[in-house]
Amino acid sequence: MDSVEPAAPPIMVTPVKHPPRIWKFWGTSLWGLFIFAMLFVGQLAVVGWFVFRQEGPFDLAGAIRVVGGGLTISLSVIMGLPAALLAIWIATRLSRTPFAEYLTLHWPSWRHLAIGIVALVVLVAGWDLLSRALGREVAPGFMVDVLKSARADGAVWLLIIAFCVAAPISEEFFARGFLYRGWSESFLKVPGAILLSSLVWTGLHMQYDWFFFGQVFSIGLLFGWLRYRYHSTWLTVVLHGLNNFAATLQSIWLAG
Repeated sequence: MDSVEPAAPPIMVTPVKHPPRIWKFWGTSLWGLFIFAMLFVGQLAVVGWFVFRQEGPFDLAGAIRVVGGGLTISLSVIMGLPAALLAIWIATRLSRTPFAEYLTLHWPSWRHLAIGIVALVVLVAGWDLLSRALGREVAPGFMVDVLKSARADGAVWLLIIAFCVAAPISEEFFARGFLYRGWSESFLKVPGAILLSSLVWTGLHMQYDWFFFGQVFSIGLLFGWLRYRYHSTWLTVVLHGLNNFAATLQSIWLAG
């Protein structure tokens, strides 16, 4: 009588799993353009809503005032955050690397946070001294004007949320999180990634003049080095938020 058992067990085919990867120079650059576009669209949607809700015929001067208003800017910055997060999530999802791992979202230690705060205070204080020596304003006029407008609209609290929470998260996740991670593992290496991501981040602040461009760029270099040294994007998010909060308080004081 033949055995009902097969002569050999069936071969089990294990599906091949593609390993996670990090986007290199060109992948990071192209995805970076997509993330920036999504951030811009999220912000532009708010601006468009405020402009087209105006009553009566279209007035260019009135539209410009609305676009530069504190309430409009605050809401546009806040709405840019979910758009940027969605774009970054798509890019990291397609790389098959977990979102937090790709962006190195590790909480810093108190020691590393203290080091970052001291370094940031020294750097900003140096720029303030240089600004006074050159007879320039310490705070950008843009910040003071936006604050006055937000105060007139009763939206100072919204401005603080936008500048001290939404902007630091979206900008740091983009520059020190996504861009730095990919570029640092390309031919640029760490120094090139710090330099290029700082340049891109500086380019996001087109509202400032050349002097404050230099200040923003130097802060970007510091944040890039801290991101490299302590392996934490949350560290630069917190420092970015503290820096913006101090700048907001300074603008409140200057605006009377």
